[in-house]
Amino acid sequence: MGRLARLLRRRRPGLVSLATTFAVSFAAVTAAVTVLVGILSYSAAARLVRVDQQSVFDEVVQDLRDEVRDQPMTPQDFSSSAPGHDLVRPARTDVQVLGPDGSVVDPGSPGLPVTDADRRIARAAPAGRLTEHRDVDVGSDVYRIATVALGDGRGAVQVAQEFSDTEDLLRALQQRTLVLMSAVVVAAGLFGWWLARRITRRLVILTSAAEDVARTRRLGIQVPVTGYDEVGRLGRAFDRMLGRLAQSEEDQRRLVQDAGHELRTPLTSLRTNISLLRRIDELPPATRDELVADLGQEARELTDLVNELVDLAAGQSDTEPPQRVDLADIAEDVAGVARRRTGRQIVVRTGGDTTTDGRPAMLTRAVSNLVENAAKFDREGRSPIEISVTGPAHPGTVRVEVLDRGPGITDGDLVRVFDRFYRAADARSLPGSGLGLSIVREVALAHGGAPFAVRREGGGTVIGFTVGGGV
Repeated sequence: MGRLARLLRRRRPGLVSLATTFAVSFAAVTAAVTVLVGILSYSAAARLVRVDQQSVFDEVVQDLRDEVRDQPMTPQDFSSSAPGHDLVRPARTDVQVLGPDGSVVDPGSPGLPVTDADRRIARAAPAGRLTEHRDVDVGSDVYRIATVALGDGRGAVQVAQEFSDTEDLLRALQQRTLVLMSAVVVAAGLFGWWLARRITRRLVILTSAAEDVARTRRLGIQVPVTGYDEVGRLGRAFDRMLGRLAQSEEDQRRLVQDAGHELRTPLTSLRTNISLLRRIDELPPATRDELVADLGQEARELTDLVNELVDLAAGQSDTEPPQRVDLADIAEDVAGVARRRTGRQIVVRTGGDTTTDGRPAMLTRAVSNLVENAAKFDREGRSPIEISVTGPAHPGTVRVEVLDRGPGITDGDLVRVFDRFYRAADARSLPGSGLGLSIVREVALAHGGAPFAVRREGGGTVIGFTVGGGV
């Protein structure tokens, strides 16, 4: 929790929010795409317009050349005042007629400039001979001009196409394209800002919840996040994480409280006996021996309790890497150790596939606790202790049972034997901490299974656990 708080406190003032970043990114991408599409569209449109205008002009000039080649014609045939003149004048096209010496016979509107090259064309012998001029300034406009010879020195006809109008049209199109692109970029920025606020709203709620946890250290805060997308999954995962942390904190608190309660009894007895040691010389020999034996017993119980607490804490950790284990092999190893310690007869029965994914040390500790518990309560030892390992009753499930012929467990105690430090009334005189079966429960739950305890037909108890393969 301290690390989370430090991370949240490191937020620098003026840090750009995710919504702003998303909106700016959305607007930038939209602007880039819009500009690219606008440039490509304008270039394509301008090219089409220019090509179309050039094609019209070329067709007019080619028709004129074909006409003067087919039959002899004079400048008067192309005069704008002569009836029946047959030169077609398309829109934005100007025609001017030159005489044999290159002088203007019929001026265009507006009048077109005549160069030395045009005069040479007017005196040329071959009909249809051509010279062209591009980007010619005529007044305030720009023209392209083609001069076609009539042949035999009879003069020439100049055909001009206004070029500036087309460029004015394209400039207007360019300006409108820029205005449209600007409007699209602004609209994209506003839409991106709205969309970013809508998307990041749940992230803001999640961030507020994390800040509340860091500030108040209360893990029970519910994260109000809905939806089934990545943000919803993150919210639910964060909520589950807080639940696990809260449960872990509660388990630690209860463990400390229960451990403190259980430690008081042996420590109080030790203090009492230690106070008697101050006057041990005054005690009779029998009392001395009883006192020393009592001190040894209390020290052993205190040692066992501390070891059980350490094992319980270690059983709750996930430091041991999971691997493929065979619970039948673990049962055989535990049985061998228990035979040497207790001298009891222990039988192992297995059936089916008993392999699973688990942590070997934790599983060994759980099986060992079950066997030790059976040996402790079945003190007469008339029947062997049985370890049964079978699987799979359900896909991926292995079942471990330890059966004894002890006095059994009452129905009221069956539901509580796995609670920490719980000891049945008839077992409180026996050594032990009440943590052995609690460790079995923790191991079973950590491996996706569950503990169980039932009364055995014919007397005794069946206590065990299942392992579901989840680690």
